[in-house]
Amino acid sequence: MRRKKILTVAASYAAALIIILSGFVYKNRAQADFYRRSVENNYQHAFAELVFSVDSLDSALQKSLYAASPSMVSAVCTEIYGRAEAAVTAMGELPFGSNELEHTAAFLSKIGDYAFSLSHSAALGKNCSDEELENLAALSECTSALSKNLTDLYAQLNDGTITMQRLDRSGDAVSDSEDSIVPTSLADSFREIESDFPETPTLVYDGPFSAHIAGLKPKSLDGMELVSKSQAAENAAEFLNISPDELEFSGTRRDELPVYIFSADNGRGSSRIVEVTVQGGKILTLAGSRDGGEAAMADGEAAKIAAKFLKERGYESMTETYRYAANDAVTVSYVYEQDGVLCYPDLIKVRVAKDNGEITGFDSRGYIMNHIMRELPDITVSAEDARAKISAKLNVLTQGMAVIPTSGKNEKFCHEFKCENEAGRHYIVYINPETGDEESILILIENENGTLAM
Repeated sequence: MRRKKILTVAASYAAALIIILSGFVYKNRAQADFYRRSVENNYQHAFAELVFSVDSLDSALQKSLYAASPSMVSAVCTEIYGRAEAAVTAMGELPFGSNELEHTAAFLSKIGDYAFSLSHSAALGKNCSDEELENLAALSECTSALSKNLTDLYAQLNDGTITMQRLDRSGDAVSDSEDSIVPTSLADSFREIESDFPETPTLVYDGPFSAHIAGLKPKSLDGMELVSKSQAAENAAEFLNISPDELEFSGTRRDELPVYIFSADNGRGSSRIVEVTVQGGKILTLAGSRDGGEAAMADGEAAKIAAKFLKERGYESMTETYRYAANDAVTVSYVYEQDGVLCYPDLIKVRVAKDNGEITGFDSRGYIMNHIMRELPDITVSAEDARAKISAKLNVLTQGMAVIPTSGKNEKFCHEFKCENEAGRHYIVYINPETGDEESILILIENENGTLAM
């Protein structure tokens, strides 16, 4: 009798446990379904935003073809830029890989940047040239085709022809993971759009997507001969003040600036990688790793070591601009100075260890790509007149002349004014000495580690 009672109680507990577990399973499944629907709704919302943004971009591009004044060109191009940025943002919220969106994302980014450049020119009173209008017309045609395709996909998504299905993040195999919801059918449709993407116009302008950037050659190496691997090793050894026998060849890198790569180990917990340009045999970069000790020198002393290092290796007329300390080392930035003009594109960075003054880093890519003796234009707007262009909210501390890089890897000759606002924050304002227009404003980020320009 007692045994029967025990079995009855056990069966009751087991039944209760099964009911409780079933409840947990049901609750978890319901919660998972809720999260899945939420994720799908977010994806659908992002896709709707993309469709709307591209459609609005299409309209703005069509309006740009008929803008007859600089003020209207500026307004419409600002709208184009905003619509393109919104489309890129919406696209970033879709769970696709880079393959599905490669051409579309690049196209939208290119449109936005090109419109931004045109808006800047229009703000200076310049109207669109015939070539720029032709570019806008071609971009408009491509955008219209993209907008139609996206609108068709959105209609198919709404009527159920295209659905949100659960796949793994690669989009290739079915997965039961609740956090791997990917709209596969939509992704496949995007692949079709990408494969049939129309040819876009070649844009040459002052911006990072300009076609001229891919063809840029290192100016400082112009006319120099190619060097052999052995000659490159000798140059690297001389730069490091070691024997060529201490270098080990690590290979080559073939990109827009081909280099030989060597490594050196001094046996004291320090290894160094040196890149030497195939053309000209110049040192492009030095990267060192080492077991650092306690800092034993001030930042200024480290900067003197960096300046001495540069001069001993033949870099003349280099002026320190900024320095920044981190991880027991100081990185010092130098630019070439021509007749009192700071040429910021001709940049070299040197990193110095603060325990023993060892050079642990060197980067001359800016110098190699840009350094030449420049023919500077005449100054038609005096420093005094240029100063009058600066905001009354800023107090000018110093004035000089500089060559600054643009986003399109071009250059502009400018008056350079270091200024301070009421809160003591520092800015650098650049004024064009030919037109008197403001070309750029930088914020100086200054703290106990050093200074950076943003």
